[in-house]
Amino acid sequence: MQANLIKDQLERIEQALKKIDLWQALPPTQDAFLSQQPFALDTMKSYEWLQWIFIPRIRAIIDANSAIPPFALHPYFEEALKESENNIDHLLDLIKQLDELTQSK
Repeated sequence: MQANLIKDQLERIEQALKKIDLWQALPPTQDAFLSQQPFALDTMKSYEWLQWIFIPRIRAIIDANSAIPPFALHPYFEEALKESENNIDHLLDLIKQLDELTQSK
């Protein structure tokens, strides 16, 4: 089932974020969640948006047995994290694989 594959991929992304110390124990301020910008560009770092908005939303869609829309996150994260001092190659690969899962319905 595709939802299970996506759920597993989200788990791998979460583990990768933890491994490179980009997973946060505390959420951003409540104001950060009010952003009207794509990816909350004006209020969150890319990995914060991934952790606090995107992953929970996709999990909620899966839990509601709703259709998961296709998306392409990889280009954004490739650009957003290009200056990162963390080793992000594995994370980017996982995000690309997630994109591919949603494209191949």
